[in-house]
Amino acid sequence: MDLKIKLEQLQQKVVGLKDQIATEEATKNAFVMPFIQILGYDIFNPTEVVPEHVCDIGTKKGEKVDYVIKNNDEPIFIIECKHWKENADAHNSQLHRYYHVSKTRFGVLTNGIVYNFYTDLEKPNIMDEKPFFTIDIEDLKDSSIKILESFTKKDYNLESILDSAEALKYIKAIRKEFEKEIETPSDEIVKLLVSRFFEKPITANRMISFKEYTKKALTTSINESISFRLKSALSINEQIEKQDEDVKTSQPIDENNDSKIVTTEEELEGFQIVKAIMREKVPAARIAYRDTLSYFGILLDDNNRKPLCRLHFNTANKYIETFHNGKDSGEKVLLNNLDEIYHFREALHKTLENY
Repeated sequence: MDLKIKLEQLQQKVVGLKDQIATEEATKNAFVMPFIQILGYDIFNPTEVVPEHVCDIGTKKGEKVDYVIKNNDEPIFIIECKHWKENADAHNSQLHRYYHVSKTRFGVLTNGIVYNFYTDLEKPNIMDEKPFFTIDIEDLKDSSIKILESFTKKDYNLESILDSAEALKYIKAIRKEFEKEIETPSDEIVKLLVSRFFEKPITANRMISFKEYTKKALTTSINESISFRLKSALSINEQIEKQDEDVKTSQPIDENNDSKIVTTEEELEGFQIVKAIMREKVPAARIAYRDTLSYFGILLDDNNRKPLCRLHFNTANKYIETFHNGKDSGEKVLLNNLDEIYHFREALHKTLENY
């Protein structure tokens, strides 16, 4: 079952049961163990999910961390749990101690609802003070679910996670600072922006005014950007729903310019997924598509000689054809649903190296 569906089911369970969960142990049993199971680890296998693992710290013997998760007999992350009513950020000093004596690269602090993931980006074998990734079961976001996939037993890859951990940490920090600037612009940001068009000295009174102007300008800009994107999305939906001929022949390939070509909503949705994956490597403007009678082609730079993949959605079974082994060596794989396109992220990124 899809990771997102399983997490949504856990979300319903959390919302429905949390008021009846009175202890930390009950939180573990009701919320944390199902979460571990959702990641693909066998909670009934003590060589894979080790409860109450002893982490001796200096002269303190018998200290225990709630869970150690292993993959191929190697510890990959530790989990420290608290009651769901407790703040998941409030006890990282305890996890910090456990992390120091463990052989893992990741520590997780959770109250069964919020899961904070830590690593050692600042100093080797010393857990960072702030998490690089957080997922809230009561406020699931597609972007967070996608990151969590890297921690599943099926897709776990240490190097891949470490490569993205630093980016996740600093993007989160920058976003937080940006949101603070929108709410209450600092003197620094006001001076930076205003000095580009205002040549006079900024007095204390002017600073008060300019702070208010800056807040309104930032808020207005963001709201207008959101409004524009919503209008664009609505416009696209209207075009998809139209059944007239000009939509049916949307962006045909030159050698297949045929009025029988119909670009379906599923093909466009598949294109958006591929586009989102490729945007990690290249600007969105470089990703294009051309529909044909036999397949839906997704191209780099709108160039037929640079195929990224092809979607074969015109039959009962749906396939994706990738070109990571070269543009003349396409590989077709059956898709059970559109979300499985995300499984081809590495193959799609590798295809770029061919061009």
